[in-house]
This record gives sequence, C-alpha cells and structure tokens, in this order.
Amino acid sequence: MPEETESGYLVANLAKDLGLRVGELATRGAQIHHNGNKELLQLDAERGNLLLKEKPDREVLCGVTESCVLHFQIILENPFPDTEMLLKIQEIAQPGTVFPLKAAEDPDIGSNAVQNYTVSPNLHFHVVTHSRSDGRKYPELVLDRALDREEQPELTLILTALDGGAPPKSGTTTVRIEVVDINDNAPQFVQSLYEVEIPENSPLNALVVTVSARDLDAGIHGNVAYSLFQGAGGSQPFVIDEITGEIRLKGALDFEATPHYNMEIVATDSGGLSGKCTVAVQVVDVNDNAPKLTLSSLTSSIPENAPEAVVAVFSVSDPDSGDNGRTVCSIRNELPFLLKPTFKNFYTLVTEKPLDRESKAEYNITIMVSDLGTPRLTTQHTIRVLVSDINDNAPAFTQTSYTLFVHENNSPALHIGTISATDPDSGSNGLIIYSLLPPHDHQLALASLMSINSDNGQLFALRALDYEALQAFEFYVGATDGGSPALSSQALVRVVVLDDNDNSPFVLYPMQNASAPCTELLPRAAEPGYLVTKVVAVDRDSGQNAWLSFQLLKATEPGLFNVWAHNGEVRTARLLSERDVPKHRLVLLVKDNGDPPRSATVMLQVLLVDGFSQPYLPLPEVALNPAQEEDMLTLYLVIALASVSSLFLLSVLLFVGVKLCKKARATSLGDCSIPEGHFPGHLVDVSGAGTLSQSYHYEVCLTEDSGTSDFKFMNPIIPTSLLQES
Repeated sequence: MPEETESGYLVANLAKDLGLRVGELATRGAQIHHNGNKELLQLDAERGNLLLKEKPDREVLCGVTESCVLHFQIILENPFPDTEMLLKIQEIAQPGTVFPLKAAEDPDIGSNAVQNYTVSPNLHFHVVTHSRSDGRKYPELVLDRALDREEQPELTLILTALDGGAPPKSGTTTVRIEVVDINDNAPQFVQSLYEVEIPENSPLNALVVTVSARDLDAGIHGNVAYSLFQGAGGSQPFVIDEITGEIRLKGALDFEATPHYNMEIVATDSGGLSGKCTVAVQVVDVNDNAPKLTLSSLTSSIPENAPEAVVAVFSVSDPDSGDNGRTVCSIRNELPFLLKPTFKNFYTLVTEKPLDRESKAEYNITIMVSDLGTPRLTTQHTIRVLVSDINDNAPAFTQTSYTLFVHENNSPALHIGTISATDPDSGSNGLIIYSLLPPHDHQLALASLMSINSDNGQLFALRALDYEALQAFEFYVGATDGGSPALSSQALVRVVVLDDNDNSPFVLYPMQNASAPCTELLPRAAEPGYLVTKVVAVDRDSGQNAWLSFQLLKATEPGLFNVWAHNGEVRTARLLSERDVPKHRLVLLVKDNGDPPRSATVMLQVLLVDGFSQPYLPLPEVALNPAQEEDMLTLYLVIALASVSSLFLLSVLLFVGVKLCKKARATSLGDCSIPEGHFPGHLVDVSGAGTLSQSYHYEVCLTEDSGTSDFKFMNPIIPTSLLQES
C-alpha cells in the first residue's frame, strides 16, 4: 500500500481469502500477531475485514531498504471441525509409513457391512483396508511420497467407505493432513550483496542500510535474528538491529583512511541454521586530493625509426572516489606520442610513429592528469626523452660533381681543393671517411696523381702536372660513414689542368737547326708588299699563351723589309734599287702572349736576284782574287742547276704530298687543340694551323719517324679565289 495512507483503509478480507464463513473468525477467536512490528493493523472479526490502524511512514518502518515488507500472523483457535479427521505428519516421515484411520460405522452386518475403503487420488498417499478378528474392516493410510511443508503445508483427502450390499452404499469423510514443520531450511537473504554509499561526513546513528532474510520454515523455526559477522579486520563503525536488520553508523568515517567497508551479515533461525550476505559500504569522498602519477618504468633514450617504442609505463591514483577519483591523462597533440591505457589505472606512453633524430633529437613530454571532481585538481609530470641515432642516413656530398683547377708545373703534394660531405647522423654514424675510388679509365694512374685526406676530404696533387700531356682527368671519390652497416655515397671530381706559359714558340719554317740560315730569293723587280717568305711557328701552350706575334729585330736594311705581326709574313716595304746590297740578313722575334712572355728568334737570309733564273750565289764577304772568282762561278753554276732540278722535284713531291696530307691532316696536325676565345687583332692562334694568313695556305707534312719536326717539303698554295681575283 502507499505510505501515508489514512487509517481505516481496507487492507484485505481475511474471511473471503481463507474460505471461512462470515462470523467464523469471531467464533474461533481470530487475532493478529505483529511479530515485533508496529501495531499497524486491526481486525474486524465479525466481517472478516483487515483494516489499517494508523497512517504508515515508510522511512520510519524500513529506512533506505528498497523492499519494505511487513510480516503479520493470524492466529485461529479450534481450527478444524469435529466432523473431520486430522492427521499431523512430520515432513521427515519416510515413504511406507502407515497411519491408522477411524473406521466407518455401518449398522448392517455381514456382506452389507463396510467392505472396502478408498481415498481420493493424490501424489502422496493410498489407503489399505484391513480386517479385524471379528470381520470388521478398518482403513490405514500409507505414505507413498515424502512430504515437504515448504512445498505443500496441508493436504485434504476424501476417504470413502463402501459396503457390500446391493445396491452398494458408501459414506465419505474428510481427512485433513497437516505437514508438521521441521527446521530444514536456513534463512536466505533477499540480496546476497548490498552495496551502499555513505558520505564520510555522515552523522552518528545514520541509517546505512536495512538487510532482510527469509526462512521458509514455519513457527519459531522461521524467526531469524541478525548480527554482524566480525572478521579479523577489527571493529567496524557500524551496528545492526538484530530484529529489523537495520545497520546504522556508530563511529566517524574517514575516506582517506578507509574508503570502503565489507561486512558479512548473519541471519540465524531458532534451530541454529544461518545464512550470510555481504554489505559493501563505499564511503563517498569530497574532492580534496590531487591525482598522483607513479612511474613504473622509463626509457630515457628511444632509437629512431622504431615503429612503436615504449617510453614509459606509469600508474595514476587518486585517493578520492567517484568522479573525484576518476582521472583523465593527456599530452599535447602536436607531439608524436600516444597514451595507451593498459589495465586498471596503468598507462603506457608510446611513440605514435617512427621518430627522426635528424629532425628532432629531444622531446619534453608533459603528462597532465586531472580528476573529474568539482573543482578539478590537476597534476603534471614532465618526461625528457632523447632520440638515439641509428645509421639511417648515407653521407651526402654538397655537390654531385666537383671541378677543380690546377696550374701545370705545380709543386708536389699541392692542395688543389676540398670535397665535402655531410651526414646528419651522430657519433660514429656521422663520422665520414673520404677515399679515392678506382678509376673507370684503367689507363689513368690515379694513385700516382692524386691523394685525399680521409678525415677532411682535402685533395692533393702528388706530382707536377703537365698540361701538354694531360689537360683534364676525372675520378670518383667516396664518403663512407662509421655506422654498422656503413653507408656511403660518391661524387665525381674533374681536375682541369690550367696551362702555364712554359713553352717557347717553336719555329717550323724556316728551319733553325741547319748549319746555315735559310736563304730566300727576292727578285729585284719585286713590288712593295711582295711576299718574301712566311715564318711558321707553333706554341705547345694553349689560350693566350699560344697567341704568337712577330716582329723584325734586326735587318741589313731596316727600311727594306717589314713583318706582319699577326701572321709572320715577311714582305718588302719599298721598291728595290741598285744601291741595295744583294744579300740581306734578317733576325725575327716570335713572341707568345703569356705572362711572362716567351720568345724565339728566327735567322733569315734574303738574296736579291734579277730573276728566278739567276744563279743563287751568296755575295762574297771579302774581295776575291781572279782565280777564286773562276772557281766561284763554277760553283754558282752547279748550285743553279741543282736549284732548278730541286724546284722541279719539289713541285712534283709537293703535289703528291698535298693529296696525302689532306687524308692524314686529322692525325698530322689535328692533335693540337685551339682554345676558343677572342684573339687580339694583331695576333693569330697558330696552335693548330700555324701563322697562316687568310690569303695563303701552307701544307706542312712531317714523316712518321721525324722526331725533330723538320720540314720535308713546303710550297705555297695560292687559293682559287685569289687566282680569280688576279
């Protein structure tokens, strides 16, 4: 019924529920037994109504117990009428037990008297008919199945007596069997576990919880008494009412000292049987404690590139309870780390992704632990993590290729340049060792040319280099770190040898190694600007070191001849006269454009003749006597004839030589390279073609076995364009 129900409320009609006639409750002295409960009910025995005596208050009656049930008993006197047979059988009776019944009375005799007894169908009994010595029949009730009062406390059977008359007659009576209880059921609690919460500042005598137990036995065997089962933990700040089961507070609570209590409550009936339940009392705390972080393990150094490394394992605790004791752990989102809960309040700090020491070598991770209380309390703990290096980076050169320049004729062990590589790894993993790699060109004796400092990459030329022998060469250098396994890389180094002016011009024509200077013939009728000869010279150097210029140093007649500075052509400066001496000696200077310049001198002899048919005779240095003049004329004649024959033979050989030289030009004169660049106006680069003018071309052929570079033949070839112009 709802609490606060007004008095006089009809609870039930007992007469109707019990199947009794109206007024039977009064005649049988019905009364209510409150069994220790408050007298809330009153009985109208005349009408059979059970009424509410006073307004009930649930909190007063049951406290905080969820189920508030009050038990009452109705007591009746003279419960069975005399017309019934009543058997009281204990529930411990064994099957086969025989219970005698009253025999039916039949005034007839003989076969018309009672002959047989039957009982209404049931699961527990059957009836057996016996005969006395006088022939009268009497019944006995036999137990077939054990009784259980808790299952069926009472049975009603119909006993029928049959006579043997014709027609047969019968009579019935009611056999009422009461199953007498024994204490075979222990009390059982409504709940095996009671969980309650109580604030730690609760006052004394505050109701904690009300426990309730039931005993299926009847009478005194069903009455239970409650008590605290004290364990070895000592006294507890609680007390229980042995009748009502109310547990109340008898001492102060302290959550920080004892956050919870577990009590065992015992319910014992009058027969000594008992049942137990557990009451778990959680002391509710206020948020007065900040969370605590305890490190279980810490790895201060994490190898880079590890997929998921464990940095730390820690636990979080808060002596508070509920939201006050619930904690939340977090770190900053921008850090490459994750917090993973493991079990209970343990967490693992792991790397979210492989770390790169070269990007960041150290992290300061602040773990923030907050509870969920009001207000929130927070604890911070900072962990310093170093990222240890592994050899995951090969050395990288600052350039993919290097070009180094060195002047020829350098001093041995000259430092010509430095290569550099970097390795972002640390320690031995970042230590770089430089080395020369075997050249691809096996003909290049690299070990005799270059060396490298393995520590700093400095390159040294081991010996003096010669530009004319080796203009440039390439090789690879390697950079290897000290890791395990070692990583390496390589770069191309190109060494360009720069030319120094270490070669003087070499005169190809006129040849200067003869015992006598070369003699050129000049017709006396030559016009001014007549080409007397052309000085051909080369310079093994390159660039401006090979740019040659010509000048006339000395001449018998200084104003008769001039030399074109850019091509070495010796021409007449004026008309010849009879006063000019027939023999002229010229000294020419061939100078390169190096710094400092180098030069060579050319000795040239020019003989004036009236025509090319005039014998070639050198002018006497001193006056000759007549006899000597005759001998000299003979000599001149021989020389003239030899000259004419030589000119004819030279023309034939020159024709053949021109054809052969055109085919072999690439091998005979193609070895000399001409550097590209701007030539000064007064200079002509003759490194490949010699000092040739733009109007004349000279073919120079050397024999394969001529190590002295001597001329074998030479003849001017006039270009077709000039012939057409003339």
